[in-house]
Amino acid sequence: MATLIHTLADHSDDVNYCAFSSSCLATCSLDKTIRVYSLSNFAELPYSPLKGHTYAVHCCCFSPSGRVLASCSTDGTTALWDTRDGRRLAVLQQPGASPVRVCRFSPEASYLLSGAADGSVVLWNIQTLKLFRSGNVKGGSLVACAFSPHGNFFVTGSSSGDLTIWDDKMRCLYNEKAHDLGVTCCDISSHPVSESENGFKYFQMASCGQDNQIKLWLILFADFLGVELKYKCTLNGHSAPVLACAFSCDGQMIVSGSVDKCVIICETSTGNTLHTLSQHTRYVTTCAFAPHSPLLATGSMDKTVHIWQLDLRQPCAGDTVENESKVAVEDWSEDDVSAWLCAQDLADFVGLFKMNNIDGKELLNLTKESLANELKIESLGQRSKVLQKIEELRMTRSLVSVPDEFLCPITRELMNDPVIATDGYSYEREAMENWISTRRSSPMTNLPLCSLMLTPNRTLKMAISRWLETQRK
Repeated sequence: MATLIHTLADHSDDVNYCAFSSSCLATCSLDKTIRVYSLSNFAELPYSPLKGHTYAVHCCCFSPSGRVLASCSTDGTTALWDTRDGRRLAVLQQPGASPVRVCRFSPEASYLLSGAADGSVVLWNIQTLKLFRSGNVKGGSLVACAFSPHGNFFVTGSSSGDLTIWDDKMRCLYNEKAHDLGVTCCDISSHPVSESENGFKYFQMASCGQDNQIKLWLILFADFLGVELKYKCTLNGHSAPVLACAFSCDGQMIVSGSVDKCVIICETSTGNTLHTLSQHTRYVTTCAFAPHSPLLATGSMDKTVHIWQLDLRQPCAGDTVENESKVAVEDWSEDDVSAWLCAQDLADFVGLFKMNNIDGKELLNLTKESLANELKIESLGQRSKVLQKIEELRMTRSLVSVPDEFLCPITRELMNDPVIATDGYSYEREAMENWISTRRSSPMTNLPLCSLMLTPNRTLKMAISRWLETQRK
């Protein structure tokens, strides 16, 4: 069952895209803004909406850690935002200044991909914020993209109907005419579904288009063997062009949105329709599953975003052992950690973690240095993937367990040095000092602050300390 639990109606024009992190939902619109909401109560964060684009915002996406949000626009730029305070970190100008239609972070957060109406595709180096490599699709606008699970390949979709597979050196490895009237969206599941004769794993890919169809593919990514794309089946549930598609975190479901105003959720193994949702009153332009909770977001030209609660018959592979067993992460045994690794598609590390006696407490304390120096994980990509999953676990754990009044309204993180501002609200000192260094308005009310004085909130600090002590017992 899919139950509509909340509707966001803050945008003043068509909603073009929505994206989840572990703790937030971002939406963007023709109204030139990006809005960011907390998943704990669907309240808009104090710094939202994000403004800076001069024309429509077509796409937005979170970095793997959730701390950076990217957005791209008709104005020919891709912007990067700090999700802790809403600061704009960078503006990346597309070569040729063509309208940018899609952007996506690589899974290990090394690159940001941006694709534009003139067919240009750019890989930006996230560390330097410089153009790393660029290329062009043959004919048509670039309107869709998706990275392989390990980030060393990516797929683009064009308005001419082609799906193109590239490597991170921007070499075109494969091209397939997938949708006669044009591709509109594509997605790749992070969970393998089968293996080749050489032991390489096949992943599911979905594409949708102006031909009313959703196509499922099996795609193999292998550094030495190249790539292979196999057609699997076509889903024909929609009666009009399909504008969006996305896999659930475990790859067992696929959701799609269409010009027919419907959202359809299908079982990928059988193609059977599980749910048809028809609450939107205009074209459905975007849909996304949350990574760590049974939530689905759908956006539309009716200017709304619907949030749906899914009644899943089986736990999603992205859910943590904590959710399934109700045991606090700090109390996990080594076997609990092993089960969590398997659920995160990190089963190759089970033996290594057991050999180093990594239990729940040790897991939460792992850093990039300890992964490299103590556990001897040599691959930077693998270390980044493990660290990303641990960070998601920390964020999910914090989101579930920390009382909302202990979280800073600006950073949404547990406060260490809470202070009271003259608007009557409490904030983390450093976050509020950074805030008032550039503006004199309240993060909560957006009204002018009568004074920039910050008063230590000792009562709240003591309450947080007492709560932390109870968590350690």
